[in-house]
Amino acid sequence: MGKAGDPDRSVELLWDGRGGLSLDAIVGAAVEVADAEGLTGLSMRKVAERLGFTTMSLYRHVPGRDHLVDLMRDAVLGDPPSARRRGWRSDLEAFAWHSWELRKLHPWLAEVPGRSVPGPNALAHYEHALSILVDTGLTPAEVVAAVGLVGRLVDAEASALVEAARAERGTGVSDEEWWGARDTLFAHFDRYPTLTRLWETGGYDQPDPFGFGLARVLDGIELLIRQRDEKRDESCQVCGRPVAQPASGRPRSYCSRACQQRAYRSRRST
Repeated sequence: MGKAGDPDRSVELLWDGRGGLSLDAIVGAAVEVADAEGLTGLSMRKVAERLGFTTMSLYRHVPGRDHLVDLMRDAVLGDPPSARRRGWRSDLEAFAWHSWELRKLHPWLAEVPGRSVPGPNALAHYEHALSILVDTGLTPAEVVAAVGLVGRLVDAEASALVEAARAERGTGVSDEEWWGARDTLFAHFDRYPTLTRLWETGGYDQPDPFGFGLARVLDGIELLIRQRDEKRDESCQVCGRPVAQPASGRPRSYCSRACQQRAYRSRRST
C-alpha cells in the first residue's frame, strides 16, 4: 500500500489531534475491520458503515485511509511493556514476546508500510527497545541494528499469519485443513529420503517457530556483546587503544606509562 497521503498531516493527527471522541470511534471501528479482514479489506466506506455514518462524514476527521492506518497502528500499540531490568536478554525477550502477542491480536500490523509516520506510542516502543541494549557495550549502530533485527523477525512471523488468514478468508479452508488434504502430494515423498525421514520423525511438528527464531537471534546478539566485552577488557582504560599484554605475569590495564599516570592522577583528584 503506497503512502499517497501527506505525511505531515499524519504527524499532526498522531501528535496533536488525538483525544476527540469521534476520532477515537473512527480508529476503533477501523481496527475492528482490519482485525477481521486485514488491511486489504479496510476502506473508509466499511468503517463508516460500521459506525452508521456516511463515508464523507469520516473525512471531516481523517483526510484519508493512509492517515487512518497511521492512527490505527499507534492506537493498538499502546504503552510499551514496563522495564524490569532483569538483564538485557530477559528484557529484550519480553519486549519481543509482547510485540508478537500484539501482532497475533492485530496481524495487519505486519502490513503497515515501512514509510509510515510513527506516533507517540510507536516511538515509545522503539525507545524502550533501544534502552535495553544501549549500555551493553554494543556500538550505537549495533544497538540500532540489533533492535531492528528483532523487529524484523516479529514482522516476518506476523506476515506468515497475515498470509494464512488471507488464504483462509478467500477459501474458507485453514492451513491445517489444506495441508491435511494433500495426500496425493505426500505419496511422492518417498523419492526424497531426507525429507521423508524428517517428516516421519517429527521434524515438521515444531510447535513454536517464533520462539525458536527469537532464541537464535538473541544467541547471536549475546555472542556479539560477549565479544565486545572481551575487546573492551583488552583496551586501555584511559584512551581505549589496544594494550600489548606481556607473555607472563600480571595483565596490563594501560597502553603506556603516560596513561597509567593519567589514571592515577584522576583517582587522586576524586
